[in-house]
Amino acid sequence: MPQRTVVIGSPAGLHARPASVFVQAAARQPVKVTVAREGQSPVDARSLLSVLALAVKHGDSVTLAAEGDGADAAIDELAALVSADLDAR
Repeated sequence: MPQRTVVIGSPAGLHARPASVFVQAAARQPVKVTVAREGQSPVDARSLLSVLALAVKHGDSVTLAAEGDGADAAIDELAALVSADLDAR
């Protein structure tokens, strides 16, 4: 199962608007993607409430994981989003 650990780039972390952008991108993927904060169980990256509940802040690391055809491309796209300043979009 491909996975990647990424540092959160948005100054607000994955809160409100950045989380919404991330969840919408995850929902467009052809595979299910999970996101996990260190020490917590992975959650469905397509669930806004689950992503918000992770309480991820700027500079925190999360692990993205996916399985199936297109998993690597999905993780690449989402990792690029997470590491960017989504508040600036």
